Amino acid sequence: MHDVVEAIASTPKVVDFANVAYGIVIGLLTFIFGEHWLLFAGFLVLNLIDWLTGYYKSHYLGIESSAEGAKGIVKKVWYWVVVGISFFIANSFVEMGEIVGVRLDFVILFGWLTLAMYLVNEIRSILENLVEIGVEVPFFLVKGLDVTKKILEAQAEGDDEDREDQG
Repeated sequence: MHDVVEAIASTPKVVDFANVAYGIVIGLLTFIFGEHWLLFAGFLVLNLIDWLTGYYKSHYLGIESSAEGAKGIVKKVWYWVVVGISFFIANSFVEMGEIVGVRLDFVILFGWLTLAMYLVNEIRSILENLVEIGVEVPFFLVKGLDVTKKILEAQAEGDDEDREDQG
């Protein structure tokens, strides 16, 4: 009986620790990624799911290769580098615009479009892996992602053409 009382008495300490730990994690994520940290956390989760489904697919199809798995992980790290660079460039131009008195706030779209392209790419890859291992994926999901990717690519190409016309 004494053990039960001690366990109940120590529960608030566990809850307090969990709340503090959760607060620290959320605070750090917000500090690093800003108020939209959840999008970046979602991207990380999609990276992990894609890697896991790719690993399972290669195991399921009997084409396992540690070299391919390592290449996949390295590729995902480079995705994060590209996202970071795109946000750095965007924020740099916005800040430089403020210095010289030119509004360049729209340039922040570089980072968000890059993240959007990679999010769509990760989701498509996950769905493709699932289809290849025999999971029934609703057609509208696969088709919808194709359409979304085409729209994002067209938007990116349109931005490139606009810059060429201005230059």
